Amino acid sequence: MIQGEFLPRVKPPRVTYCTRCVYPAVAATALTFDADGVCSGCRTHDEQKKVDWARRERLFRELCDDHRSKSGKTYDCLIPVSGGKDSFYQVHLLKNVYRMNPLLVTYNENNETEIGKRNIQRMKDVFGCDYWNFTPSVAVLKKMNRVGLAKMGDPDMHCHMGINSVPIQIAAKFGVPLIVWGEHGFMNLGGMHSYKDMVEYTARYRKEHLLRGYDWDDFVGQEGLEEKDLLWAKYPDDAEIERVGIRGVFISNFFGWNQNDHTQLMVDNYGFEVNAVAFDRTYKRDSNLNNIHDNGVHDYMKFVKFGYGRATDHVCRDIRSGAIDRAAGIDLVRQYDHVVPGDLPRWLDYVGMTRTEFDRIADTFRDPRVWVKNEYGHWIKDNIWDHN
Repeated sequence: MIQGEFLPRVKPPRVTYCTRCVYPAVAATALTFDADGVCSGCRTHDEQKKVDWARRERLFRELCDDHRSKSGKTYDCLIPVSGGKDSFYQVHLLKNVYRMNPLLVTYNENNETEIGKRNIQRMKDVFGCDYWNFTPSVAVLKKMNRVGLAKMGDPDMHCHMGINSVPIQIAAKFGVPLIVWGEHGFMNLGGMHSYKDMVEYTARYRKEHLLRGYDWDDFVGQEGLEEKDLLWAKYPDDAEIERVGIRGVFISNFFGWNQNDHTQLMVDNYGFEVNAVAFDRTYKRDSNLNNIHDNGVHDYMKFVKFGYGRATDHVCRDIRSGAIDRAAGIDLVRQYDHVVPGDLPRWLDYVGMTRTEFDRIADTFRDPRVWVKNEYGHWIKDNIWDHN
């Protein structure tokens, strides 16, 4: 090469974006696109307009009636809760509308926010339900944060395992057959299923989708972790599930799902508290309030991997519900998705990792369908605002 000659300009891979919302084709939640360029998540959202919700409500009422404990020796149902707006909505429906006697179960991630603590306490005060809060060993959690980042590109993998193991273990322990979840995220965000399917929670859905194919045994042998350290992360075996008759249902299949409406209802009726200011990486102040690092480092890793983050998720929900238009949504994505969160130094100190080590590991998870290094060694991608 002649000295002083410019290197050829590197162009990132072209990414397809939904023509209605702002989701990219390369997404954490698998998407398909129709002939009009509209994603499966948008099409599934549209199905809510055609569902006979009165019939679905009757089905839910019958479900509740079938699972009321006639002996009074166990709970009517179990609700996994984080203390967020969706948890409040679930408990509101089951306890105050359908007069069930639920057991509330939290997997505690250890890094609670002050607002998250207050909302959990508020939940206990206003609903008066029995409540079970489980926290693994903090030393184990720190190891799992490091292993989760290095092996799976997700420091919160322990949380996914805990949320999807502890409540089922408790249901088996107390003999509670009905577990009530909020929304089916893969369906509502990406259109994995139709509202016609009435899909339920299964062991296969847990491992293949929620845990991305990993499980507790993938941590054994890493940083000295042993099976005895991860007993809480095990899913009950088939014999135990069948003995109790455990069944997991999603409220979204019976009532649809509009998080903005849920938030306002919980604020107005129960004093649910939203964050005072926007987060570093999203404009919404009512989401993922319980964990210091959920809206920060955890979500930043999604951006590193796929080129988008929680702001995109929130924008897509708001576009579909009619709260904002696509142009406004694109502006919000441009403002928030790329931001390096302010909680990163705290997380690095928590797990004992340097920023250099973090960046080195994080970069190994960048999807080559999205990211490429330019001639200056900087990671670049194709942005939605360059398509308009």
